[in-house]
Amino acid sequence: MIGSDSPPRGTADRLIGRDRDLQRIRDLLGIGAGGGALLLSGEAGVGKTAVLNALAEAAEADGTRVLRAAGVEFEANCSYSGLNQVLFPFQDALGELETPFRDALRVALGFESGSPPERLMVSNAVLLLLSTVAAGAPLLLVIDDLPWLDQASAAVLGFVARRATGIRVSFLATSRSGSRSLHDSGVLPEFWLQPLDEESADHLVSTRYPDLVASARRRLLTVAHGNPLALLELPSALSAVRGPALGEVPAVLPLSQRLKAVFGSRITSLPQPSQRLLLLAALEGDGDLGVLQAASRQANDGYDLDDLAPAERDQLVHIDEGARRLRFRHPLIRAAVVETSTSGERRTVHAALAHVLVDQPERRAWHLGEATLEPDENVAALLEHAARITLRRGDAVGGMRTLIRSADLTPQGPDRARRLAEAAYVGAESTGALPSAQKLLDDARHTARDLNSSLHSAAAAALLLLNGDGDVDTAHRLLVDAIEAGTHAYDANDKTLVDALHTLALICFFGARHDLWQPYHRALEKLTPEVPTVLSALGKTFSDPARTGAAASEELDELVAELTGTTDPVQITRAGTAALYLDRLADVREAAWRVVRMGRDGGPARRYLSGLIHLCLDDYLTGMWDEAAQLADEGIQLCETHGYTAFVWYFLYVQAILNAARGDADQADATAEQIIHRAMRQRAYCAAHYAHHAAAVAALGRGDFAGAYEHAAAISPAGTLASHAPHALWATMDLVEAAVRTDRRTEAAAHVRAMREAGVAAISSRHALLTEACAALATTDDDEAFALFTKALAITGAGRWLFDFARVQLAYGERLRRVRATTESRGPLSAALSTFEHLGARPWAERAETELRAAGSSRRRPGVSKAHTLTPQELEIARLAASGLTNKQVAERLFLSHRTVGAHLYQIYPKLGITSRAMLRDVLEP
Repeated sequence: MIGSDSPPRGTADRLIGRDRDLQRIRDLLGIGAGGGALLLSGEAGVGKTAVLNALAEAAEADGTRVLRAAGVEFEANCSYSGLNQVLFPFQDALGELETPFRDALRVALGFESGSPPERLMVSNAVLLLLSTVAAGAPLLLVIDDLPWLDQASAAVLGFVARRATGIRVSFLATSRSGSRSLHDSGVLPEFWLQPLDEESADHLVSTRYPDLVASARRRLLTVAHGNPLALLELPSALSAVRGPALGEVPAVLPLSQRLKAVFGSRITSLPQPSQRLLLLAALEGDGDLGVLQAASRQANDGYDLDDLAPAERDQLVHIDEGARRLRFRHPLIRAAVVETSTSGERRTVHAALAHVLVDQPERRAWHLGEATLEPDENVAALLEHAARITLRRGDAVGGMRTLIRSADLTPQGPDRARRLAEAAYVGAESTGALPSAQKLLDDARHTARDLNSSLHSAAAAALLLLNGDGDVDTAHRLLVDAIEAGTHAYDANDKTLVDALHTLALICFFGARHDLWQPYHRALEKLTPEVPTVLSALGKTFSDPARTGAAASEELDELVAELTGTTDPVQITRAGTAALYLDRLADVREAAWRVVRMGRDGGPARRYLSGLIHLCLDDYLTGMWDEAAQLADEGIQLCETHGYTAFVWYFLYVQAILNAARGDADQADATAEQIIHRAMRQRAYCAAHYAHHAAAVAALGRGDFAGAYEHAAAISPAGTLASHAPHALWATMDLVEAAVRTDRRTEAAAHVRAMREAGVAAISSRHALLTEACAALATTDDDEAFALFTKALAITGAGRWLFDFARVQLAYGERLRRVRATTESRGPLSAALSTFEHLGARPWAERAETELRAAGSSRRRPGVSKAHTLTPQELEIARLAASGLTNKQVAERLFLSHRTVGAHLYQIYPKLGITSRAMLRDVLEP
């Protein structure tokens, strides 16, 4: 029933986020019961008509008769036109009224001619008629857009509304905020319909526009403020105007025809001075009253801030007296102001604002750019300078947009080509706008035929090659030629050169060959006055870390120290890249999360990818595997969205090695083969090395030691750490264990010697752990092996590398049991089993459990006690909370609010039979 707690059927079932509103309104109206009256108010586009229709449909379904009318602007001066809409279906019932009432009503409705009846007579006639009809079935009168109803009808219906209770007649009308209505005179109680909450708004957009990119969706959610009409209409309006070079949501949103009809008419009905001041405020952006007054004088309008009064009265804006700011009451009002202005009016306002904002170079340059029609080098130079400021702030999308505008206003020649090339580089290297970057690069080449020597042009082209069908060698040759053949000086302060060298380092890393790195090191030797720390560190840790990585430790300390508080995603991700093979990703973890959150909010996609990569790899090494899997999925989707095919292998690798460690060897092998196929075609041998590592772990897990040896040796042959193959460091124990298991002890011992000669133990506690463990595996002397295992497990900090540490414990326990030290073996075997079960590393847990049984242990592998009572989301929240994260941190990982996390934990504790957060880990761990 409509009066029950269940949501109304039909249209109501399709409304998102309105269940509580619908129930509350039904209760207030008393539909089907005693009756009542209500005015449904809210801002334009908030969904008043949709709610009204949902209620009407549900009422009809439950046996209530619904009478409808809608206020229409062109009928507002036609007396009783609204009443005619309501009562037209009851022409035959008029005959049941007493003659005076019948005649008055027929004249009022235009069914007969005669002297105009008294309004009180008409009002009583309508009340009597509705009471008669409602005796057979309850009535619901719904009036949409009440302010446009003619005054005569509004007065009569107000009379009825005041007397609706008790006669089974319910009256519901809608009115936009700021409009005249029956509520103005206190006739009707009011229900204010709020915009959708954040979760419902996101659901609405995701349901209607599932393919909308995440950054655009987030911007729309922010700007629409939960307004359903805006949420539904803006995406289609955007598709026609979205910047071809960027794909981002423009600063001032375009309006669809429906939104123009809703918001635009309110602007154009204002006096001209009010419209001009609103346009100033809309384009100025901050609403600074001092700036608005000064700009108005500069434009010689002769207008004063008092001219804003009509807009204030119409509730389009309000003045914050304390902050001296003008605030638009809804972002779409600002958009409507811009949309209803002419291009000439906008240019005049931009010019006036540029004249006033002399102490704000970014904003001044932007306004000058918008006010200028023809090429102007002075304005173009100011825009280029503003772009530099924007890029340093970490806004790659804004920087690219400003560079493009700078190029548009640059006269034909090398400067225009240079600016286009730099915009192309930013698009390829940061924003993820690869198709647009290619077009900009083509335009730049068309402008200047000798652009091949441009560093930004070459770097952009190299990145586009890697993300297309090109190979590493071609991209490398293109960029090296530009660096070595250019007319530039090797100035370490030249940002363009530093950018190009960083791109070269990335290409060299992909290629994983010594010869590729030689031009990079030659260039660094020529840099003056000194090599930037990040380039020097990359040359050691990213190229051949087995031999030179440890030497960069102090440089990395410097890079990490500079990250405190910084928001520059370029600086953060470059430091993270330098930290990777020194196992110091934990030092940049907090900063990497800043980059990821920035990316989720629409920041530079390429940096977003880098942040995800660094977090994924650190998660794998430190045992946060569930988070690693989630972030890998996010990274793959991001690569697909932006066309970064050259980087998707990182995330596929994370998926593969997690599957390998958790026992899904077939899926791990399939993913590894996918990576290898593309990597070999592009000569990106480093990607192939990552894939072989995952395949080696999968083979070890299923006991295929020969296969594991083959894959590990494909990264680096036994007895050597391959030159400039960084990932060989990660596969050392895989190779040594597989060699020992396949009776290749000579090769195993040779590999241990290579590790010691390179001094890899100095790189990190993990590599010290693996070095001693590999030596223990390779030796045939049991006493020596036990000493080496003991030394490995006692290394400070080694325990944080959960999977590697547990594998060493397992190997130690296996060796002890083989010499029949069964009692001693149970300790490391039990510890290893607990870790493997915690990680979900099934093959390794089964090995440990088998060894424990053979050692006479009665410990059975338990299940997850009461965790099966939790929903998947509750289980994920519980695990993250158990790992030590705060509610806010858990919320950020799972895209929830911290209040939602708290509510879930409140439900989780009784399900698990615990009373505090500190008890979570004990009950979740097997």
